[in-house]
Amino acid sequence: QAQLVESGGGLVQAGGSLGLSCAASDRAFTRRDMGWFRQAPGKEREFVAAISRGGMNTDYADSVKGRFTISRDNGKNTLYLQMNTLKPEDTAVYYCNTNPAHPAYWGQGTQVIVSS
Repeated sequence: QAQLVESGGGLVQAGGSLGLSCAASDRAFTRRDMGWFRQAPGKEREFVAAISRGGMNTDYADSVKGRFTISRDNGKNTLYLQMNTLKPEDTAVYYCNTNPAHPAYWGQGTQVIVSS
């Protein structure tokens, strides 16, 4: 079964940066719109950013607009999320998936903790 594996999370101070990666096991994902989602403790999973299959169009949640950048390299079957000027409220487990999300593709996610 096709899988998505997130990596790159960690602990960072407020104002810092982190870059997340999402490796796809199947080249079929290169033909799909993709997205990043996150789930903070005690909250529902929420949309963060999306990118069209060709990478030309992007969309962001208002809470991350201007700080996060989504990109993809279809030649490497990889999706990225560059996160700058991180805030404590960005603390969450970050997941990649198709956009809209498909329940079969949720992975383990990668934990991001932003300390104040």
